[in-house]
Amino acid sequence: MLLQNKTILLGVTGSIAAYKAAALASKLTQQGAAVHTLLTQNGAQFVTPVTFEGVTGRKCVVDTFDRNFQYSVEHIALAKQADLVLIAPATANVIAKLANGLADDMLTTTVLACRCPKLIAPAMNTGMYENPVTQDNLAKLRHYGWQVVEPACGRLACGDTGAGKFPEPAVLMEYVLQQLAEEKDMAGLHVLVTAGPTQEALDPVRYLTNHSTGKMGYALAQNAARRGADVTLVTGPTTLEPPAFVHTVPVCSAAEMFDAVTAAAPQQDLLAFAAAVADYRPAQTAEDKIKKSADALAAIPLAATQDILQYVGDHKQPGQLLCGFSMETRDLLENSSKKLVKKHADMIAANNLKVDGAGFGTDTNVMTLITNAGTENLPKLSKYETAGRIWSALLQLRRT
Repeated sequence: MLLQNKTILLGVTGSIAAYKAAALASKLTQQGAAVHTLLTQNGAQFVTPVTFEGVTGRKCVVDTFDRNFQYSVEHIALAKQADLVLIAPATANVIAKLANGLADDMLTTTVLACRCPKLIAPAMNTGMYENPVTQDNLAKLRHYGWQVVEPACGRLACGDTGAGKFPEPAVLMEYVLQQLAEEKDMAGLHVLVTAGPTQEALDPVRYLTNHSTGKMGYALAQNAARRGADVTLVTGPTTLEPPAFVHTVPVCSAAEMFDAVTAAAPQQDLLAFAAAVADYRPAQTAEDKIKKSADALAAIPLAATQDILQYVGDHKQPGQLLCGFSMETRDLLENSSKKLVKKHADMIAANNLKVDGAGFGTDTNVMTLITNAGTENLPKLSKYETAGRIWSALLQLRRT
């Protein structure tokens, strides 16, 4: 329920994509938001007010002069409640009106009175979208503080192919969460996160790796971005979608991760090393596939990989805070406390693989946060909630 106690004004205009806005309204409501839908007269030709009322549980307003009003002037009352305005889909006509301060219906009069952040998602024919007048109007909206969600490219309802396609509700949801889900207590900070496994090639076919899925690191990146940080995510191979509003650097091997991290590390304020980096790699990588035989792979000579956390800890910049991760199967506190000192880290986020809810591939974690000041045992939380607790602990260290 990341949008609990948030009020969102959802403006829906006369685009054939208006039906998709109902799915978006449903997603927003499921996250706890109070969604008030403002439907233009043209939008009501594509989808009815009853649809939005069914998924939000709130009246969908169409007519500025509805006589079934409350004592307050309705459009002003809605404007004062709003934490966010989202116009999705937005036609060229409504974009033009909003850009030039015209207010002749419930949607435009309400939005003109709003002082909260505003998002707009254009959806129209490619020619209309690319028309210089439309582009000028979008530029004007940006000038006035609007955030424009760029339309997708693809086949449009009119049969054309190109820009102007309405973004999927999940994409728009990410924009809303970026605005509202978290307090911006990390604004201005540069953050680096590592995530996922590494793959150490034995030959062109085989490699050594581990069971990491990258979920913890991706949650750290996502939470930090939603809190306003400038986030760089260096990730080994995973099946996860890169988090929105994060600069993602894909790598494969431990050596590639070392190079990417050490290049970016000096510019960072906070660094969290959640990747499960291989400690060893094959000493040699065969140019061709090693053929199956009785003794071909009986022994694989190994060489140590470079220790990324150790290197960054040894070269830590003034004011930087480092969080290492420690996954153990026994002696959690003893082993992790040694790692804190040896790696020159400021915190170790430690978990035990054998504890229920703390293993690879789960959506939860059970962490112990270890600093020089002591330990904090976190309960079983989602990895996103765990990420939030880790960043909050680092921010507390930063303040002390």
